[in-house]
Amino acid sequence: MDATYIGVDVSKDRLDVHVRPSGEAFVVSRDGKGLEELVERLCQLSPALVAVEATGGFETIVAAAIAGAALPLAVVNPAQIRHFAQAVGKRAKTDPVDAAVIAHFAEAVRPAPRPLPDEAARLLGELVGRRRQIIDMIVAERQREKRAANVRVRKSLARHIAVLEKELREIDADIDTLVRGSPVWRAKEDLLASVPGIGKTIARTLIAELPELGTLGRRQIASLAGLAPYTRQSGRWRGKSMIAGGRSSVRSVAFLAALVATRHNPPLKGFYQNLLHIGKPKMVALIAVARKLLTILNAILRDNRPWQNA
Repeated sequence: MDATYIGVDVSKDRLDVHVRPSGEAFVVSRDGKGLEELVERLCQLSPALVAVEATGGFETIVAAAIAGAALPLAVVNPAQIRHFAQAVGKRAKTDPVDAAVIAHFAEAVRPAPRPLPDEAARLLGELVGRRRQIIDMIVAERQREKRAANVRVRKSLARHIAVLEKELREIDADIDTLVRGSPVWRAKEDLLASVPGIGKTIARTLIAELPELGTLGRRQIASLAGLAPYTRQSGRWRGKSMIAGGRSSVRSVAFLAALVATRHNPPLKGFYQNLLHIGKPKMVALIAVARKLLTILNAILRDNRPWQNA
């Protein structure tokens, strides 16, 4: 018997559902009654996977209801669905069509089911995200302060920077309390921070935004972080390998960690210098260091063993 794959298109007021390979389709409201009906019908179908497209937060309650029923769930990136629709020639865009495309994507690609984070994990993710936003604002205000000629404007900018810096300290304190108060997260942070070049901020960002670290293979982790190179080749033409996709926040913090590691982590510093010595461009070498560092961190959490100096 063929496995059943289900696509759910989420809008503000309704959920369009498509079932493959049967082609069955139905609609429920996005409220308590509709979610009860959705879960009941999905349980009867015993699907191999239920795919829900991320839609700016509307999908959260839907995903929670599906996950709460112990059904295999994958919340998929809208960009992936859009590109898949183009690849299979689906130009029309309506809610029923979108649900059918999501189901087709689930059947063809079979993304790995991922459990929803618990309340504490969601809170940590929000705090880390908010910290990043505050830092971006501080950087922007400092740039404006440098360009401002008017004394009144400079004073206004200085006051705002002081407020943001105070808020940053409070956010950092909240994150510290949350991480150090959890035995699991505290152990993970200590393991990650044992690696030269990995500080508390980088460790906590990885804990919050790459919870799969330590549970997947090195290629999968590199792909999630957007650090896995892909080859561009057609016939005799060979383009340069590139990286793309993945979680931009994780990729950014991995680059930052790689920069620090090329100065303060002897093995990775030597690895970086060897790549430069054989003619690799600096950015290519830095990407390679970031990928190698992420592989090391993945192994450290997997094996539950801190960094060992050679």
